[in-house]
Amino acid sequence: MPRVKPDPAMPDGAWALSTSMLKEPRFSQSLERGLAILCCFDAEHTVLGIVDIAQELGMSRSTTHRYVITLAALGYLEQGPGRKYRLGLRVTGLGLSAMSGTGLREHAHADLQELCQRTGFTVSLAVLDGPEILLLERLRGTRRILYQAEPGIAAGSRLPAHCTAAGKLLLAHTPEVAQRELLGDLQLEKYGPNTIRSKGALRRELAQIGEDGLAVDDQEFAEGLYAIAAPLRCDTGDTVAAIGMTAHSRTIGLADLIDALGPHLVSTADRISARLGYRRADELYSGDGIVPALRGRG
Repeated sequence: MPRVKPDPAMPDGAWALSTSMLKEPRFSQSLERGLAILCCFDAEHTVLGIVDIAQELGMSRSTTHRYVITLAALGYLEQGPGRKYRLGLRVTGLGLSAMSGTGLREHAHADLQELCQRTGFTVSLAVLDGPEILLLERLRGTRRILYQAEPGIAAGSRLPAHCTAAGKLLLAHTPEVAQRELLGDLQLEKYGPNTIRSKGALRRELAQIGEDGLAVDDQEFAEGLYAIAAPLRCDTGDTVAAIGMTAHSRTIGLADLIDALGPHLVSTADRISARLGYRRADELYSGDGIVPALRGRG
């Protein structure tokens, strides 16, 4: 939604988005103001103060403060250090609902099902929700040991981002400012024997994922479980979700999972991304381009 500059000749509150020119008597200026405040936050402006928002929209500080504290009380904004605000989980929930409603799961389901049946391993579709990932789809592999190792994990489950392949991949593709804030708030709780507990080490891992294009979970979430994840991109080139594959150490080695099945996972991600409008400029993931860079990590 485009930002607007206030007209100095207009009284406070006479600012407007294009929709405010409507003369419909049922049109709510208060609702417009609240939504306009939420629209001030984007990938480059993840944290804003009252003054920032007031200047952006041409409203007085007192009026802005009244709207902001209301949005915060409702969960649409969260107050952080320095009396500044960022989007709250209620906004994230709306975004996830919208994403699901636009057919992301439907676009991915057939390819994920085919990949699951072909490999026998669990495959999933996930989006980032703050410090967690939300599983939009989870297709359990046919190998019995996976049923024993993943009790209760299904579509709709939330898992920690810092120790899952999909979570780390999505963190790696989060814009720098937002990523820095997320990492600052993360509690690196231990889940598996190899959970990364140092934020410095996690930052280095995310940087490597950005170069490789594939994320790896080497028993970081649970003992005996390996996972890999690849990005789903939309028409703008942004990473909007991740697809992952989970296997047990008793059925395949980590190096084999990466080398033998990594290219299939990436190929599946490419097909789904194409349905979302993404077009690659080159063949970054073809041939041996991605797999050799990850060898030896198991």
